[in-house]
Amino acid sequence: MDSSTDEIAHEFHPYFRAYKNGRVERFFGSDRVPTSEFGSSDGVSSKDVVISAETAISARIFLPSETTKQPPQIKKLPVLVYFHGGGLFMGSPFCSTYHNYVSSVVSRANVIAISVKYRLAPENYVPAAYEDCWSALKWVTSHFQFGVGTDPWLNNYTDFDRVFLAGDSAGANIVHNMSVQADTDHEGLNGVKLSGICLIHPYFGRKNGGVDKCWVFVCPDTSGFDDPWINPAVGTRLSRLGCTRVLVCLAEKDNLRERGMFYCESLRESVWDGDLEIVETQGEDHVFHLFKPNSDKALALMDQLVSFINQDKVSSL
Repeated sequence: MDSSTDEIAHEFHPYFRAYKNGRVERFFGSDRVPTSEFGSSDGVSSKDVVISAETAISARIFLPSETTKQPPQIKKLPVLVYFHGGGLFMGSPFCSTYHNYVSSVVSRANVIAISVKYRLAPENYVPAAYEDCWSALKWVTSHFQFGVGTDPWLNNYTDFDRVFLAGDSAGANIVHNMSVQADTDHEGLNGVKLSGICLIHPYFGRKNGGVDKCWVFVCPDTSGFDDPWINPAVGTRLSRLGCTRVLVCLAEKDNLRERGMFYCESLRESVWDGDLEIVETQGEDHVFHLFKPNSDKALALMDQLVSFINQDKVSSL
């Protein structure tokens, strides 16, 4: 037997393992929760849509069930486009962790949410994930002009004057990069402007320079810390952030905390003149809210996001 089949190319214990022969094992984000188009116990309906069959981009859409019982013109809901975390090599909007989290946000914030499934490394290296997320965002905003888009929920119940992006970890990195692209390619979003973005425990390069092995794994052709995908301070990209409000959520014991602060410092030093709000949860680690969703601090963090979407003043935990 060829021993090379067991040689590990990359491991993120205990969630992920990739072998040099191309075999991949994912121990997180591979389960699939069924949708409930006619409502679930939490009062949220959900369904899956295909955005691009060619590149296998899809999404799970969440909608408060009560909304479908009213005429579409009665009340339009804010739009939340969510990008899951997982280092760009694992995770899915269909798994229990992200399905339950986004469903909870929808229930508490009274929004319509689109949770995006993008291609993962190593099957598809960066920039595939960013390209997929941009395509998904363009698909969402194609519904701005009634009847142009293909999804009736987005056509009937969305308020495109209130569009937000949110994500955790690598998904927060995607949020930043989509916001920059939204400013440079405004026509690509059919004239829709982003109201705000939320970065939860964001993943970027180190403040003192350099990138970690996870980034090199998902982006083998990276230029390192000069890569604008991973370093938000490169060039003038931050000044072109396509929104006026940013919420950054940090966790005291998160090993990515300093990278989140680096993002905030870089944003403050840029010429971007929007409103930056920073919330830090004491005594907690990276994406704690996903694994302890019913804890007091996770619920408090949820309230911060809900308040941000609903334009309320964010206070510190």
